[in-house]
Amino acid sequence: MRDDSRVYSLPRWPAMRWLVNPGHGATCDIQVALIGGLFGTLPVFFGGVINTIVVSGAIAAREQTLPFVAWFVFEIVLGAVRLVVLSVSRREALAHRETPTDVYLLLQLFWSSGVGYGAFISLASGDWVSATLACLSGSAMVGGIGFRNFGAPRLAGAMILTSLGPFLPGAALSGEPLLYLVFLQIPFYLAAMIAAAYSLNKMLIATMQAERVNDHRAKHDALTGLSNRVGLAAAVDANLNGAQTHGGDLAVLFLDLDNFKAVNDTYGHAAGDRLLKSVAERLRQSLRATDVAARIGGDEFVVLARSLTSEQAAELSHRLTNSISAPYDLGDGVHATIGVSVGIALVPEQGADAEALLAVADEALYEAKAQRQVKLLHTLVKEDQARRIAPAARGTSPSTSTR
Repeated sequence: MRDDSRVYSLPRWPAMRWLVNPGHGATCDIQVALIGGLFGTLPVFFGGVINTIVVSGAIAAREQTLPFVAWFVFEIVLGAVRLVVLSVSRREALAHRETPTDVYLLLQLFWSSGVGYGAFISLASGDWVSATLACLSGSAMVGGIGFRNFGAPRLAGAMILTSLGPFLPGAALSGEPLLYLVFLQIPFYLAAMIAAAYSLNKMLIATMQAERVNDHRAKHDALTGLSNRVGLAAAVDANLNGAQTHGGDLAVLFLDLDNFKAVNDTYGHAAGDRLLKSVAERLRQSLRATDVAARIGGDEFVVLARSLTSEQAAELSHRLTNSISAPYDLGDGVHATIGVSVGIALVPEQGADAEALLAVADEALYEAKAQRQVKLLHTLVKEDQARRIAPAARGTSPSTSTR
């Protein structure tokens, strides 16, 4: 429907927002995509503009009266202004900046009104050659309006109405009784085209919603709702591109839960699933809106965070460790406490592509796990030594006291 690299702004004027509101529960991202479709492509734009200029110019040359000359001049000026606004919109959309969407939509209504005006003055003139050419051109343009702008059916309806509506007073002023049939034809044509626009709009939105649901399922973990491996790969690529474009370090944190298997084996898979969901929720609460959390294995998670120094990444690691290591209430009287090992990699210090970055973070993770196991071993040794010393101390105490 549109160039994926261009993002056009939603209109800001209340009237224009109402005109382009597609209804049918369309989310904001779907509305943005539909707005992009209204801008169309340059060949479609030039086709409509050239047609109206050529038709108005030919009829103006034939009639050579002020209303027809004014129509011709209007089409030339309007076409030039629309081209400027479209060019600016395409440039700003490519840079993801605010686009003059309201002005662009208003000019579309002016253009359809010009089509209707030309048909009106041609019918009223009584010159059937001019009237035939103007009405034929207007009807052709209406077909394009309906099927090009069905993403915004209200806008399509308004443009169809301003294009065909003037046929009625023009036929009334023509003095030809046979043309009074348009009073029956035009309302039916309007109703049919607008109904078709609404029907196509409903089908399009349903298709886009289904695509987004399927895309979400393909990129997210069904249990926790976090990104999965596919979603993580897409997020890494997007963040790497953003880091190269806008600067700043990208931190990748690998998290591996400690003692999760013991909880899962002791209390069952249902408790294990509740624990994973709780971990995912703590990750969401601990991260910024711009950060990305993913579950890539049974008890393995990854966090992407942009614009962090190595010190800030280490602070985030400690914060996540403290949050995840806090006790869990898993329901049914089950309480559990787990640990977490974290490995960190940074862009561009430790990798410039997704594969290298994830490999470094994975290596750091296993190093962190090894260090944790060493600390645990030292702790167990100290506890064992303490247990050995305690009986000896208790055994010497009575003999000391007897002395």
